[in-house]
Amino acid sequence: MALDYYAILGVQKEATDREIKSAYRKLARELHPDINPSEEAAEEFKKVTVAYELLSDPEKRRIIDMGGDPLAQAGGGAGGFGGFGGGAFEDIFETVFNMAGMGGMGGSRYSEPRSRVQPGGDSLTRLRLSLEECYAGGLKELDVTTYVLCEDCKGSGSETGTEPETCPYCEGSGHVQEVQRSILGQMLTTHPCPHCAGTGQIISDPCRSCQGDGRVRRNRTVTVKVPAGVGTGMRIRLVGQGDTGPGGGAAGDLYVEVQQEPHPIFTREGDDLHCTIDISMVDAALGCEVDIELPSGNLHTVRIPAGTQPASVLHQRGQGMPNVRSGRQGDLLAHINVSVPTELGDEQKEALQKLRELEPDSARVLSEEEDSIFTRLKNAFQR
Repeated sequence: MALDYYAILGVQKEATDREIKSAYRKLARELHPDINPSEEAAEEFKKVTVAYELLSDPEKRRIIDMGGDPLAQAGGGAGGFGGFGGGAFEDIFETVFNMAGMGGMGGSRYSEPRSRVQPGGDSLTRLRLSLEECYAGGLKELDVTTYVLCEDCKGSGSETGTEPETCPYCEGSGHVQEVQRSILGQMLTTHPCPHCAGTGQIISDPCRSCQGDGRVRRNRTVTVKVPAGVGTGMRIRLVGQGDTGPGGGAAGDLYVEVQQEPHPIFTREGDDLHCTIDISMVDAALGCEVDIELPSGNLHTVRIPAGTQPASVLHQRGQGMPNVRSGRQGDLLAHINVSVPTELGDEQKEALQKLRELEPDSARVLSEEEDSIFTRLKNAFQR
């Protein structure tokens, strides 16, 4: 059976939001643990607090007015508060107060002071490589700036090597309390001690090099093992080469992100390489061979067959980039561009004129079904 939250606050079902708030403030002042430390008052204080939270929410109040119980729908079961043992009620109660602990409300919930020695964070840097360097891989030297262990204090943070002392402000707890005003009156909240950063310890003679942090920021050189076939956006992980943690804690990892520089000849697409070969119309008609220097440094001969049409693509298997994982090489795709001269000498004109006389009907309009450059270009755009 749903609880009567209106009765808990002592108001009618038709009460306005202002009347509900006024009733809650009155009861809260009477039942607050700082005023009434009894266990019975603490239980009643929980009840009126949750009742107020539910009735001040229009959607939850609508559910209550329809005979439902928002706590039960949130997982609290038919028992409403469920004996204050947890579940939906505890979630709402913690949301209301949003603090680490309250006197008289189940004791202190303060966390332990955090250790002065903390693990370091990961770092990210970039490495620019040429296409040839991406192809071959190998060892590369890279300058980075990260936190490293302070050599003067060896991570202790102390100039003379003395042990940390108990923080006099929080007495070693790592937390301090302060009183804040709210609709309930004065409330006690807890937060990390600003003097010791929540560690409960202070260094009386901080190291002049690291100001007690146990680490300093330095430029250094690291060696990166670059696998063959890397490309833009790929990251290489160097374990333990990131930032050293506060207090000389273990270093994080360094991630090296590869950026491949543009190449004057090749365009890369995954493990495949693309290039454009420009030939004359005579070479397209008679066929020819073109030597290309690959990123590996080897020469590869592309054989262009006679009758090659403009915009043809010649697939050269296994002449692309090596795959980072398998080592298997991609392909080289040679795009053929047939160049038509705009200016001809007398001998060239005479030779072409003789060729045209041999093919008097070479100029004609092709249908869409015929294998023409127009059809191939059209199909390419449709894809």
